[in-house]
Amino acid sequence: MKTAKISLNSIDKVKAFVNEISRFDCDFDLVSGRYVIDAKSIMGIFSLDLSKPIDLNIHADGSVLDEVMAVIDKYTVA
Repeated sequence: MKTAKISLNSIDKVKAFVNEISRFDCDFDLVSGRYVIDAKSIMGIFSLDLSKPIDLNIHADGSVLDEVMAVIDKYTVA
């Protein structure tokens, strides 16, 4: 598992993010405080506070993880 900090501060970003990670056959969780939701769920994402960066837990390894990191690069924050 790998964790990345991402920012989804607009509706368009959320839609694009879900479309891009839904291509992968692995699990993704978004963690905001004590809430953990499925990152492939648009409704779940909108239940979180999107005004600040959130943690994305990626349950993958090897080449799949490299592909995922390349896709989510535009959403990550330092």
